[in-house]
Order: sequence, then C-alpha cells, then structure tokens
Amino acid sequence: MKKLVLGILAHVDAGKTTLSEAMLYRSGSLRRLGRVDHGDTFLDTDAQERERGITIFSKQAMLQLKETEVALLDTPGHVDFSAEMERTLQVLDAAVLVLSGTDGVQGHTRTLLTLLSRYEIPTFIFINKMDLKGTDKNALLSQLHERGSIACVDFTAEKTERDENIAMADEAALEEFLTEGSLCRETIRRLIAERKVFPCWFGSALRLEGVDEFLTELEDFAPVKNYGEEFGARVFKISRDNKNMRLTWMKITGGELSAKSMLSGKDGEETWEEKADQIRLYSGTKFTPIEKAEAGMVVAVTGLTKTKPGMGLGTEKGVTENYLEPVLNYRLLLPDGQDAATVLPKLRQLEEEDPLLRIIWNEAIQEIHVRLMGQVQLEVLKRVIRDRFSINVEFDTGHVVYRETIAAPVIGMGHFEPLRHYAEVHLLLEPGKRGSGFKIATALSTDTLELNWQRLILTHLIERDHPGVLTGSAITDIKITLVAGRAHLKHTEGGDFRQATYRAVRQGLMQAKSILLEPYYDFILEVPHASVGRAMTDLQNMGAVVEAPVMQNELSVLTGYAPVAALQNYWQEVTAYTRGLGQISYTLRGYEPCRNAEEIIKEIGYEAEHDVANPPDSVFCSHGGGFTVKWNEVKNYMHLDSGIRLNRPAVSSAPKQPKPLPQRTTAEQDKELMAIFERTYGKIQRRDFGPRRDPALSDRKTRVEIIEREPQKEYLLVDGYNIIFAWDELKALSQLDLAAARNMLEDILVNYRAYHQCEVILVFDAYRVKGNPGSVEKRNGISVVYTKEAEIADVYIEKTAMKLEKGNKVRVATSDRLEQMIIIGHGAMRLSADAFRKEMEDTQVEISRMIEQYNSTHKNTHRLMNTARITRKNEEET
Repeated sequence: MKKLVLGILAHVDAGKTTLSEAMLYRSGSLRRLGRVDHGDTFLDTDAQERERGITIFSKQAMLQLKETEVALLDTPGHVDFSAEMERTLQVLDAAVLVLSGTDGVQGHTRTLLTLLSRYEIPTFIFINKMDLKGTDKNALLSQLHERGSIACVDFTAEKTERDENIAMADEAALEEFLTEGSLCRETIRRLIAERKVFPCWFGSALRLEGVDEFLTELEDFAPVKNYGEEFGARVFKISRDNKNMRLTWMKITGGELSAKSMLSGKDGEETWEEKADQIRLYSGTKFTPIEKAEAGMVVAVTGLTKTKPGMGLGTEKGVTENYLEPVLNYRLLLPDGQDAATVLPKLRQLEEEDPLLRIIWNEAIQEIHVRLMGQVQLEVLKRVIRDRFSINVEFDTGHVVYRETIAAPVIGMGHFEPLRHYAEVHLLLEPGKRGSGFKIATALSTDTLELNWQRLILTHLIERDHPGVLTGSAITDIKITLVAGRAHLKHTEGGDFRQATYRAVRQGLMQAKSILLEPYYDFILEVPHASVGRAMTDLQNMGAVVEAPVMQNELSVLTGYAPVAALQNYWQEVTAYTRGLGQISYTLRGYEPCRNAEEIIKEIGYEAEHDVANPPDSVFCSHGGGFTVKWNEVKNYMHLDSGIRLNRPAVSSAPKQPKPLPQRTTAEQDKELMAIFERTYGKIQRRDFGPRRDPALSDRKTRVEIIEREPQKEYLLVDGYNIIFAWDELKALSQLDLAAARNMLEDILVNYRAYHQCEVILVFDAYRVKGNPGSVEKRNGISVVYTKEAEIADVYIEKTAMKLEKGNKVRVATSDRLEQMIIIGHGAMRLSADAFRKEMEDTQVEISRMIEQYNSTHKNTHRLMNTARITRKNEEET
C-alpha cells in the first residue's frame, strides 16, 4: 500500500474545507457530508472555526484510495494563520491548491505559490465553484499563467490535447509525444514531481462535481516517495489534546519509530534524550494508538518536551526556519489580581504551538508584549487564553514591528576584562540586501583563536535579537563576520565572550549610520471603476507604489505595495466607499526604509546610551580592578588590531579622476581622438563603404540569393566608477556610501535599458581584491561585472568592445581620454560622461511622458466605457 502525505491549501473562502469534506465523503471515509455553513464539517472541530467559518488550526484526516493511503492535512486559508499552513509544507509529498472560480488568483494565492516553490512541492490545482455564474475556464488558466507564472495544464481536456500541452514542458516528453502520439503515466508523474507541470481540474466541491475524477487522477499521478531504512523524522507542529497533554506532530521520513523508543536531538548546544511514550494516528479529533510508525506516516507522539516545529530527528538534520514573520506588536493587559509571572509560562505554551506568535517579556518596564500577524489572529488568541486558562486579557491599539539596519560597513569592538575574566571580540558589520535577514560568518584562522571559542561567539550572535540604536528594534539585513578575537589561557570563561560579543555588536551599531525599516504589504485592490480615483488618492497618501489600473469586467484592479501601518485596517474603508463591491488582499512583502523615520524615532523616544541592558562600552582591567571605557574611546584601549581599514577600498578601487579639460562638442572630440589614433597606429580602412569587387567567374554561375542582414544589436558598456565620480549627485553619495552609489547607477541604467531596448553592461573595478575570480550577474535585465584580480575595468571594456563590435552597434560611456581613443580604434562609439548624463535626462523625461499618456488613455477608455454602458442601459429601458 502506497503512502501519500497530501496538504490542501487555499485563499480564504475558496472552498478548501468543502473540498476536503467532499474528498473524504467520496472516498468512503465519511458516511455523511458536512457543510461549513452548517458548522458540521469533519475537520473544522474548534468552536471558533465553526463560528467564523474558517480553518484556524491544521488537522489530519485519513482517507483510503484504491492502492494509496492518504494522510490529508487541511491547513488555514486566512493570511493571519499562514504560519500554521507554512510549517505543514515541510512534510508534504504533494499539495492541492484550491482556487475559487469566481475570484481566481488572489494576493494570498501568490504567497502560497511562492511557498510551494520554496519547499519544491508538486502541486495539483482544483478550481472550485465552477457552478457559479461568471466563471470562465480559459480566463482562469490564462490568469494562472500570468499571475502564477506556472505551467498549468487542463487535465479535464481530451487526452490528446492534454498530452500535447504537457509535452511542451519537457524536451524528452515532447519527443515521446511526437513518436507515440501520447504520454505514458510515468512521464506525466515525473513532470508533476519535478514541478514542470501543474495539473488543473475544474468542478464544484459543494455539488460533488469533478471530485471523483480528481481523486482518480490524483492517485494515478501523485509522486511516489522512496524512503531510507535508517530512522528520520521532521517535526512540524506542537499541540495539546483535551487533557492538556503535549503532542509532537512529525512525519517519519525514514526507517520506523516504535512506541517507548528513545529519541534524541539538540537544543542549541544542549543534547537531549527523551522517550516516545505513545504514538497516535489521528483522523479528525479521534486517534488510534499504534505500536510502530512506518516511513511516510504522519503521527503525533507524546512524552517529548524538547521538540520544536521544524526540528529534525535521526537522519533529518537542522531546523527549518519560517519564511513568514509577525509584523504587529500589542501590549497585553492583564486583569486585576493576575500576576505576570504566573501568566507568562502559560503564554509560552501558546508560543511553542504557533511559530508566528511571539511572547516578549520586557523586564525593564514589567510588561508582556505579543507579536502576531493580524487582527483576526489577535481575536482568536484572546479567546484561546480565556477558554484554556480562564483569564480575560485585553490588548492595546498596537503598532507595527520595526526593524533596523545599517547603511555602510563598520567594525564593532568589545572587550570584557573585569578581574579574573578576559575576552575580546572584533566584528565586521556589513549591510545586506533587503530581505537577507541576519547572517554570520568567521574569517579567523583557528591558529589565531581556537575553534571552540569561535563557535561560542557565533552562538552568542544568533541566540538573541540584537536591538538597534534608533528605536531598540531588532536589527536585520546585516552580515556579521568575526575578524579578530582573543581569549586568556586561565581567566576566560564562556560568559566572557557573551559580554564581549554583545558589546562589540552594540559598539559597531553606535558608530554606524542606522536606517529604520518598517514592514510593507504587497496588495491587490479591486474596486468599481467609479472608485478608482478615491482608491488612488488613498494609496498615494499612504506612500504606496502603485501600478497602472487594469480593467477586469466591472472592476478596476490596482496592484502595488504600501506600509503595513497604513494598510492595516484599510479593508474597512474599502468596504465602506465601494458599498461592499470592492475588496483588498495583501501579503507580506518584507521590510523597506521607514517613510516617516524621524517621527517614529521621536515618538518611541529610545535612548541607546541609557539602555543599561545593552551597553556599548567595554570593560578593561588595571591595577587589579575593572574600569569602563566609553564606546567612542575603546579603539585606543583594544589589545588587538583586526587589520581591516574600511575607509580605503572606496578610493583605491575606483579609477583615478581625469583632470578637467576644455569643453568641446562630442563630434570635435571624436575627430581629435581619431587624428591621434591614426597618427599613432596608421589610417583606419573603412571597408563597409568601399567599392565592391566583381564576383569571380565561378561565382557568376551559382544561384543568386538575396540575404537580408539581421538588424544590429545595440550594446552600451558603462565604466561604473568613472561615471559615479563624474556625476555630482553620485559622487556625493559615494562619499557616504559607495555601495548605495553603485545601486543608484544600476537603477538608472535599468530604466535606460527598458526604454532603449539595448543590452547594458555595467563594469566595476575589483582587480585589487586578492584571489578574486571576478563575477558577472544579471540584475533586472542589465549585466553587472566586477573585474577579476589584476584586470581593471578599462581592459575588460576594451576586450568586450572588440569582441562585440563585429555586426553590432557598441557604445562606451566613459570620460577616460586614453580609453576613449582605444575604443574608437576598435570601431566602437564613445559617449562622454556629460553626454551620457544628458541622454539619461532625456530618457527620463520621455518615460514620464509615456506614463502620463498611458494614464490619460486609460482614463479616456474608462470614460468611453461608462458612456457606452449608460447608453446601452438607456436603450434597454426604452
């Protein structure tokens, strides 16, 4: 009997629970078909789920197909409970994504597709509610292709048509189809398992339409997992039964697990070992105790207290981290007579059950804070605390969870040396890309600092959130590298390096230019055409970035991203001004610079130097006693030198600036350069325009063909640092942050490429980096090159220009006179920094004009359609 762990996911109200019910009923697992609106479905067993009509907690149900035993995991569809859904993905063999035929691909659907891609889960798609008016199969498939960017194939189509569409996804499958006229089951199963094909079925779960066909083909094409003989398991959930017994939910990924056997794992540096008392196989709220769980089964185990969601056991190593994170913070208000010390351990139980619930105890002000995803989750949490612990808590109005990062690299130093203690740590703090999170590394040899001390320092870096210096919010998008450290043979203890590490991070942040970040949502806003103006005004006031409206039937669709703080309760306004006809859906985009940072910093009123729990100062020893040195003076007292100088690379790696020359026109300069080149290397023969040689006699006897020359491809090579130091605004920015200047130039060139439809190659010097192999990256359509060791940008550009000149139009943007002369010798055209700047400004003006014209055209289109609609209505009434 094959085993299949199948997850079912959807946007809220797509009919996911209804489909689960239909699958259980048609497979014979249920005798009676329940309904969500009747509150009697098999899987929505919690009182709040029945009241709200949504899934809040993931559930397991067992269903039997012909030759397959399926563990069906029903997950929440509401965005506030995405963590409950995400942790389930870790153990799935395949997933069923449910879409509403009336709504199509919504905002949360895109998040689900992203997560399914991240965990590489084969996905089956069931488009539900096709019995309702206004559904269009072809339109839905097109929408999936466009918005989902996945290869969806209609499996309800005729077999030949279906196989032909499948074959387009794979070269071997196409060859099989052309040879045999069809595809075998194994080929289709392979393509689904490799996520090259996403099969789609259409039906109505409520009316049981298309469910039988879906179950049959699901069994035919579901991937078959092969498991090893050695025990392995992945924990994905912690819960408690009605007797408050702790349950560890896991999927067995290898071998088998017997009741009463010992399990072990690691919690940080601590190794634990515990007994698996009882193994339960759940279906709904009922379970069957079993003596042995085989590979491919999902079970709940009692007796374990150290397990956590995402933890691997046996051959499964490491802990799987969540992609999503909470963005809202609320202060928990306890009723009179309740002590925080008594309540906190109870709240910790809820925290371990929900990965996106953070319980924070602020010792300094004696307050409990709660971080979560949204208002619905807050209401559910309040009810759970009341029902489970008989405590009626309240929450304040709350605020978004801010983050902090840095703008440029900095060295942080920490020293801790009271009497009979010693540790010194030097850290390199570097800004990372948005969304990169918190990363650590070491650049130390074990000859300099023993490996066990290095590991201890890295552990201290990741064991807590390090507060920033603007608002005390946790830092993110930072890479911290250990670059120097020292221990004492006799006096160093583990806690010494904790103190030195924390102080080094803090001292680095005090020196750095910090940036306050706030969370942003990607949104999809659907409103009637008459409400577009109001919606655009609201979004503009929020500081949103909005794409041009797209018309879909009676609605206009606006997409973009905006701060969570502004969008948080905007759905209520949308419902009001559209009279219930509009809707907004949003998913977490990530963190971006805060739009009103100064206002927020002032409002929070955090004083970094007065935060006694996070000191930036260091402690040194003199004459048998310790003394404190302020953070801005510690450099003079340090016992080590990291050897890193951060103020040099920006100057040394950039090309030297040419002396200013008298201003001439480009044509005059080109003429002068050409004269210099020809005096040095001889006259250049332009063969393209010379008289043609008569063909040989033998050539005249051959058939004459007219060959159309392919249009020339245009390339623009840009000397990056040369342009940065030639343009005043980029030069000024580079003095503050060279990386930011590079990023700004990249953004400018992305717009240039999009308008001119040419290939752009941006070249930066990196030749002084020892051992550097060089790199070429494709970023938003342009190629960004960092030269390898011993190769300067001039040389790279010259070689590339000579290689590309044949049959192509090549231009080089630089103000280096010698480089210009050589470029012309290779037949390329040169573009001075000033001329290139003027061209960029003209391009930007033209782009702005096109956007205004586009918006004006759409506005006129909307007006004409409204006029036509009114005319048609009047004619019908007449």
